[in-house]
Amino acid sequence: MNGNKPLQGNKPYQKAGAVIVAAGACWGLGISFVGNVHATRDPATRLAMLEHHRGLWVAGQFLAAAGTMAVPVGFVRFAHAIRSGPAKSLAAGAAAALLAGAPLFVVALADRASDLEGFALRRGSNWPYLTYSGLHIAGLAALGAGLLLTPLKPWTGITAAASAPLFGAILAGTKDIPPFVFYLVETAVGAQLMRYEEPMAPSEDHTYALPRR
Repeated sequence: MNGNKPLQGNKPYQKAGAVIVAAGACWGLGISFVGNVHATRDPATRLAMLEHHRGLWVAGQFLAAAGTMAVPVGFVRFAHAIRSGPAKSLAAGAAAALLAGAPLFVVALADRASDLEGFALRRGSNWPYLTYSGLHIAGLAALGAGLLLTPLKPWTGITAAASAPLFGAILAGTKDIPPFVFYLVETAVGAQLMRYEEPMAPSEDHTYALPRR
């Protein structure tokens, strides 16, 4: 009876995308607890804000750290879900770069939580954050290339691939870059991974037409 029914596909990247989106939201929520502090330029004002909202600030750093570590897990799942070929290798390389960089940013977040004055006055070594940012940009470049080799909509891969040289230029020119730009791109990719539905092959359709009489 339902021989003309459209074939139902599956969503091989849905779980990976869900992890990425949830992790990106977790990170975004964490940094928003005392959000104005990142846009405040005066060190004394920043320090006063942090001291006034110490509990929220510390909780936010822990939440942001959890999101930082969870995002690469989502991309590991994505790489694992790809069957084989160059796309799988590139996605695995992207996941490896993100996994390598995440602990460095977690260390920076821990420093921010424990040393309010140091963060407010921009003291301390910046190499962990710069290394994390460089690895993240390399991961986005590999991810974009890998996505372009998958059946996902082209804009998904183009967005990730094009963002890498742009973010790299910003980082090289300013020696700084707001990390939300990374997670914005990755969350958009995660949302597309959740939505992508892979059509089933005709041989996988288990519906049968009625025999002719």
